[in-house]
Amino acid sequence: MKIEKIRDAYQNFDKTISLLQTELGTSYLDALIESGDNLLDNGHVMVENERPTLAVKKQLEEYYERILKAALSSEELRQVLQFALVKANQYDRIQANHQMTPDAIGFLVAYLIEHITDKSQTEKILDIAVGTGNLLTTIYNHLAQNGYEKLKLYGVDNDDTLLAIAGMSSQLQGITAQFYHQDAVTDLVIPKMDMVVSDLPVGYYPQDKNVENFETKAQKGHSYAHHLLIEQALLQLKPGGYAFFLVPRGLFESEEAKGLLKVIQKQGHFQGLLNLPVELFSSQKSQKALLLLQRRGGGAKQAAPVLLGEIPSFKEARAFSTFIQQVDDWIVKNIKN
Repeated sequence: MKIEKIRDAYQNFDKTISLLQTELGTSYLDALIESGDNLLDNGHVMVENERPTLAVKKQLEEYYERILKAALSSEELRQVLQFALVKANQYDRIQANHQMTPDAIGFLVAYLIEHITDKSQTEKILDIAVGTGNLLTTIYNHLAQNGYEKLKLYGVDNDDTLLAIAGMSSQLQGITAQFYHQDAVTDLVIPKMDMVVSDLPVGYYPQDKNVENFETKAQKGHSYAHHLLIEQALLQLKPGGYAFFLVPRGLFESEEAKGLLKVIQKQGHFQGLLNLPVELFSSQKSQKALLLLQRRGGGAKQAAPVLLGEIPSFKEARAFSTFIQQVDDWIVKNIKN
């Protein structure tokens, strides 16, 4: 993967977005979706109400031609879109729960999946709060390059704009995925999954009537959305299936966490909790950890000991290498044994 190739493609793509943003009077994010759809249509520019003008249409087609001639791989296209989404965040001030998961985290989750799961038995993967789909497609591209041949992707989100980006992104990358526009706390209309991955939205869930049958619901007031989604995801897994969640660092420190832990122990096995490097987050409040769960049944067993610890900075090569070796040793003794 050549950095120059990705940079040039992004610069051309960004120019198309800026042109459409000006011509159509839209947000950067909406112009990004429009431009991605044009690119999907082999660079044909959609004209509505004489916008964009013929002159701008010609400019756009020239930029699209350059991008298409670059013949980007799936992963290279994903990175081009990622750079555009970073700029969209700067322009449109996307709320924290809708921002992309950093690539470094996606690569780490993909590494763990590759070493923990069985290639031949891993088929259906769900992101229960898929957003723009960046985490899901990051993981897919890594696994597909390392022998996972049967993967089918599913994503759920209640934000139609983010789902439009996820759909456009997966199509540009040539990835088959099914996305569902719905509240993930309500009854899901998707098959049981071999795996769930998600960077969970953090905060209170406002629709109290929807959570009456959830064991993680709060005794008073609104329930935590991330608690509800963990419970929902566990129930959506096949026996023995794994879940990899990005969660707040202090997940188990609140009073409501007792109910969450009870559900985890009832429905699955609590296999690991790793604090992510602090450098990845803008504030202490936004720091996260990686939670590893496994659904009961299907030969699953409780790891002893549970995988706990601090992931060192990705910049500290020696410390990170030592950490990875320790994780590999734990997997061999507790998961693969």
